[in-house]
Amino acid sequence: MKPETLNFPNYEFKFQRKENLTYIWDEIRKKYLVLTPEEWVRQHVVQYLIHEKKYSPHWMAIEKQFTINDIHKRADIVVFNHQLHPYIIVECKAPNVKITQETFDQIARYNLALDAKYLMITNGLQHFYCQMNFEKKSYVFLTELPEFH
Repeated sequence: MKPETLNFPNYEFKFQRKENLTYIWDEIRKKYLVLTPEEWVRQHVVQYLIHEKKYSPHWMAIEKQFTINDIHKRADIVVFNHQLHPYIIVECKAPNVKITQETFDQIARYNLALDAKYLMITNGLQHFYCQMNFEKKSYVFLTELPEFH
């Protein structure tokens, strides 16, 4: 698989080929993973959060499992704050997947359980950033995520 160019800065990645598959090193999970289009986006978001927004990889979880109404779900990326409370939830889609209202509904449902202040949705080509307004039970769109402070 030749990875598609995404709408992120260029980052250095480690790759490995095995049995006709390409694997990419996941800095957070500390292992090689099959390079799928969605994983390509996810790894770019991780690097973006670390290098551009200055979030520590130690404060991130990938495919964080949680439960909503007795159903197990997984958030692609969760960034935690100093109190170890979810601060940013990121939903990653493959570049060929269109971001729709359904995608926003999905991350909003996830946030009912996780209660994060910020949301990011991306397919690697388009990025959407939102800040939650818990009083109004809504979100407002932002031009970018805040840097770590």
